Amino acid sequence: MVHKMSVTIDKYSGFCWGVVRTVEIAEESLELDDTVYVLGHIIHNPKEIQRLQEKGLQTITIDDFPRIANEAKQQGLQPKVLIRAHGEPPETYRKALELGIEIIDATCPVVTKLQERVRKFYDQGYQIVIFGKSDHAEVLGVRGVCNDQCIVVSTVEDTISKVQLDKKTVLFSQTTMDRPTFLLIKEALQSRIKDLIVDSMEGIATEFHAKDTICGQVSGREDMLRKYAADHEAIVFVAGKASSNGKVLYDVCREVNPNTYFIEDISEINPSWFKGISKIGITGATSTPQWYMNHVQEHLSNLVTV
Repeated sequence: MVHKMSVTIDKYSGFCWGVVRTVEIAEESLELDDTVYVLGHIIHNPKEIQRLQEKGLQTITIDDFPRIANEAKQQGLQPKVLIRAHGEPPETYRKALELGIEIIDATCPVVTKLQERVRKFYDQGYQIVIFGKSDHAEVLGVRGVCNDQCIVVSTVEDTISKVQLDKKTVLFSQTTMDRPTFLLIKEALQSRIKDLIVDSMEGIATEFHAKDTICGQVSGREDMLRKYAADHEAIVFVAGKASSNGKVLYDVCREVNPNTYFIEDISEINPSWFKGISKIGITGATSTPQWYMNHVQEHLSNLVTV
C-alpha cells in the first residue's frame, strides 16, 4: 500500500540567538559594503555559508590579513573583517590593528563572557582546565586569552591523566559541549582533589572551582529534543558535518530514537529509511538554517513509500 507521510519540523530547532545575531550583523554589513571578509566559516553549515557568499561574504584565514590589507590600501579602502560567533584570541585583534583592518565583532556574548572569566582566573594564578575540543575555533579563542596556559580535556580519563592535582584549579566548558560529560569530569576532578588534600603530608592547599559555561540554549534543548524524538517514528537530523553542537544533539536524538538519520544535504536522504513509517520529524543543530529544514520538509513530503 502506498502512503503519504506526516513530516513536521521541530519548533525549537534552528539558529540559536548567538548565531542569529552573527548572521544579522553579517547581512547588515553586506548592505553597506559589496565585500565583507569573515575569519573562518561564519557557522558550521555549508548551505548558509553558500547563501552569504552569494551576497559578498568572503571567508579568509588570518594568513590572508596582509594580502587584503595591501589590496585595500591600493584602492584607498579599509578592509572589514567579521569575527564570527566562536570568537578569536587577542592576537587576532592585535594583527588587525597593526594592518589597519576594521574588525566587525560578532562574537557571541556567551563566548565573550567565557573568555572574560577564563582571563580572570588565569590572572589569579589558577590552573585552567577546559572541557572541549582543542582545535575548535571557540577553544582556540579561549586558549588565547590565557596565553595557551591551559589544559583541554574531552573525557574523564583525559582529565585524570593531564591535570595537576596540587594546584588551585578551575574547570570551564566550551559552550556547545554536553552537560552530562562536564558533570562527570567535575565529579572526577573534585573527588581526586579531595583525596589529595586528605592524603597530603605536606598540607598542600588545593582549591577547585567548576564553572558551567555550557550555553543554556544548547543544554536546554536536550530534554525537549528527547521528547520530540520519542514522539516520531523517524528523525532526520539536519546539520553541517563540522558542527560540534550538531554531533551532541544528534547523539541525544539517536539515544531516544534509533531511526535517527544525520544529513548535511538532501541528496543523502534514502527513501528506504521510511518504509512503513508515517510520522517523520525534522530537527537540527543551532547552526542549521530554518530555510534549509523547510527545503528538507518539502522534499520528504513529496516522497511516497510502499
